[in-house]
Amino acid sequence: MDTKERIRTILGAEPARWVMQLPSEDFKYISELRLRADKPMFVRISGQDYVLTSQGKSVALALQHAYRPNAADIAETIERISQYSFYAFETELSSGYITLPGGHRVGIAGQAVIEKGTVRAWRHISSINFRVAHAVKGCADGVLEQITEVRGQRSDKIHHTMIISPPGAGKTTLLRDIIRQISDSGLTVGLVDERSEVAGCFQGIPQNDVGLRTDVLDGCPKAEGMVMLLRAMAPDVIAVDELGGEADAKAVEAVLTAGVRLLCTAHGNNLDDVMKNPALSGLINRRIFERYIVLTAPGKPPQILDGEGKAIGGPPCYQP
Repeated sequence: MDTKERIRTILGAEPARWVMQLPSEDFKYISELRLRADKPMFVRISGQDYVLTSQGKSVALALQHAYRPNAADIAETIERISQYSFYAFETELSSGYITLPGGHRVGIAGQAVIEKGTVRAWRHISSINFRVAHAVKGCADGVLEQITEVRGQRSDKIHHTMIISPPGAGKTTLLRDIIRQISDSGLTVGLVDERSEVAGCFQGIPQNDVGLRTDVLDGCPKAEGMVMLLRAMAPDVIAVDELGGEADAKAVEAVLTAGVRLLCTAHGNNLDDVMKNPALSGLINRRIFERYIVLTAPGKPPQILDGEGKAIGGPPCYQP
């Protein structure tokens, strides 16, 4: 099912009618659909937010003419997302999102039902964020050769590598393609996909191509997952998205002790930003990472640094 058809099937009838009026070409570049009760619906295309009007999409935020989904539209969309069995999805929704076939992800907000300090259910859902998965095969071309030592037809060594970028700049997309390429080249990869964004698993099966030799722990906390992979799956490389906490840093120590290579991402505009995180600054100061890939915006060439933070060059272009 292509992106346009998937969007049509999960939205309520009225929001779908408005979105389906977009040019077919736009569906290749949609990354988010945001519905909020009685507020303008936003569609993010190529990093730009638009509202939908009777005259088509508008960047000028002509709010008085924008389509505004109501509570009934939100409720119908939730019913379609849950295949008209909302209670069957309650456990997964307790984390605030669910993953759909194709690796697409739906986040929700509204009134949470709390039991013993934990979200157990949702009532009066008022916001929906549909994040469209776009795997970009080949986006790691050029970057990959800067973080590997290639011998013959196999990348025998992967440098410990951290991908740094602000939200939406493409770090997860790049991580996914690096995993796919090194996995297909012959290395066994263990992926801890805590938020189901890299592999996009649906019922435990990756919906995005993460390679022939990749084992995925979906929805598992990063720190626990890294240790589990070491014990059970004998990976050559462990990959995690959004490294950040103290527990994560301790698990990295276990990875290093086992001689396994590490691929990870972290939030930040540059290496200095990441250094402000106490859990990561210790790893960086000890030069655990041998490569840093810094992304600033989709379509912009990355900056590739060595373990000392010095530029070592990079590919001419990167298109997430």
